Amino acid sequence: MLRVMTYNTLFGGFDGEDGRRFELQVEIIHEADPDVLFVQEWRGFLADGGRRLYEAERRLGRRALVAAAAVTGQNTAVLLKPGIEVLRFEADADHFHHAAAIAALRVPQLDKPLTAISVHLCPMGSSVRLREASYLANFAVDDSYTIIGGDLNSVSPHDAEPELSDLPARFRFRYADPDGKADRGTLAALERAGFTDIGFGLDGNAVPTVPGAAFKGSEFVPFRCDYLLASKALADRARDYRVLTGGGAGEASDHYPILCDVA
Repeated sequence: MLRVMTYNTLFGGFDGEDGRRFELQVEIIHEADPDVLFVQEWRGFLADGGRRLYEAERRLGRRALVAAAAVTGQNTAVLLKPGIEVLRFEADADHFHHAAAIAALRVPQLDKPLTAISVHLCPMGSSVRLREASYLANFAVDDSYTIIGGDLNSVSPHDAEPELSDLPARFRFRYADPDGKADRGTLAALERAGFTDIGFGLDGNAVPTVPGAAFKGSEFVPFRCDYLLASKALADRARDYRVLTGGGAGEASDHYPILCDVA
């Protein structure tokens, strides 16, 4: 069984030099024990000679492949348990607002290479996200093993309408069409390209991933903002999708992590 997890960590779990949220995240990740971990918002992890990066690798017991987001500083990464071989790695900061971490891996549990992509799509409007999605569509090869994990800042066409009217206009704009309804175009486009929404496929799409319990009244209303999307061959093997809401997750970040096993 291959276990995959994605987690928007809200500045890597650090508020300035205060790392109490990071400590909670370390506990959550160790308990979940993913083989492949996608993270977003690893802000500052490449500074000071990679001080936080190397500390995170040591504490988590995983190798980190980091895509530097030169403009926003909100780095993305793919973290791997020992035994997973890296065949190629690309950090794409040209086509993605926050950069995408794209790794080709040889995984002992799988009979062919796995392409693992950590993304954090642009929060500043649907037109930018659709452009980003067009670059992800190239990886939706039916018989390949591809999985995307991340914060897509988008509403699924399969999910209930969030209460966007509860948000200030400057935040509501991020997720709404001109008529005020949730924009669902990004996820719909990725599905048309051939990706499967694992959360929907395994009946887990009713559980929101934002906001964390300690972050209510922020830029979010409850909805599913984070996703695991897979090519058909991999999605057919997906099992046991979960949103991790216990163990301090509501205080560790404004996003809850999600977890899935692949048979």
